[in-house]
Amino acid sequence: MNLATTLAAEPNENLAHISNVLIYSAMAVYLLAFFAHMAEWLFGSRSKVARTAAALTTSKTTAAAAAPAVTTQAKGGTATLERPKVVTRSVAGARDVPDGPGASAGDEKGDLYGRIAVSLTVLAFLLEFGGVLTRALSVQRAPWGNMYEFNITFSTVAVGVYLVLLALKKPIAWLGLPLVTSVLLDLGLAVTVLYTDSDQLVPALHSYWLWIHVSTAIFCGAVFYVGFVSTMLYLFRDSYESKLAGGGQPGKFATSVLERLPSAASLDKFSYRLNAAIFPLWTFTIIAGAIWAGDAWGRYWGWDPKEVWSFITWVAYAGYLHARATAGWKGRKAAYLALIAFGCWLFNYYGVNIFVTGKHSYAGV
Repeated sequence: MNLATTLAAEPNENLAHISNVLIYSAMAVYLLAFFAHMAEWLFGSRSKVARTAAALTTSKTTAAAAAPAVTTQAKGGTATLERPKVVTRSVAGARDVPDGPGASAGDEKGDLYGRIAVSLTVLAFLLEFGGVLTRALSVQRAPWGNMYEFNITFSTVAVGVYLVLLALKKPIAWLGLPLVTSVLLDLGLAVTVLYTDSDQLVPALHSYWLWIHVSTAIFCGAVFYVGFVSTMLYLFRDSYESKLAGGGQPGKFATSVLERLPSAASLDKFSYRLNAAIFPLWTFTIIAGAIWAGDAWGRYWGWDPKEVWSFITWVAYAGYLHARATAGWKGRKAAYLALIAFGCWLFNYYGVNIFVTGKHSYAGV
């Protein structure tokens, strides 16, 4: 009997070991993708909007120093003609400055490094997905029983969202570098601080609602994260464009980095569309969790810390979307609301799981 039990357990341990190997292999390939993305940003051409703005700004400064405003004679008097307004930023809803895909925008060498980076990211994604799958097979359950498993699944889904958008021909080459960087940090945290051996779930989690509720929560978090990255980049790009529009001259490092991003208006629109598209699914996630709580604990809502912060996150994103839709909040004010909303989601995951005890506390971390 003991021998049979041991033989039955060996494949599980082997699969758990294979999962760990695949996760570490994915980290190694993500590191190579990181260097490829860095090469793309260093050697790739700037986005079209950045090249246009730079050319116009250069023309403005040199022309202003070389020639005065045009003066004409009219009926014995003089009239000064204003020079054409120099456009240095793109405005939402306008087409005054053409927008480009980001780091890779027509430069042959930059495109080569970009293709290498994406290829490595696809390989790392497949390895990480294999690690998540074998982790699930090692215990024959959904791989979301603790924070380690949630982390590796979360980063896998986030990269998957990025790759799907690329496959749909969306111009998001600029997202590769910050995404791969954060995925490396996420996996490093997972394998060092959050790692937990494969084990079975507590009885309350043995439900088909685990697949529904947790999978949608992970997917929502991944999309919210992509929206967060684009919002952060929007704030930097908007400051850069504002300085250019005011006649200022940003530093060389800031110029080198920010000229490889799309316009601020494009980044703002992209993050808004992501958050707006995924918000209904986040609403469903909370409803599914309430139904599961009713089945598992006999009540739909009990003000558990995880439930409270899930609702706070919902309110924060609802406030952000409502402000943009009705109050006309766009730009930086809306971006700050989006950052606060994602901060609520982040605390709901890390803060509540690590520092707060409740009914959602399972398997330590």
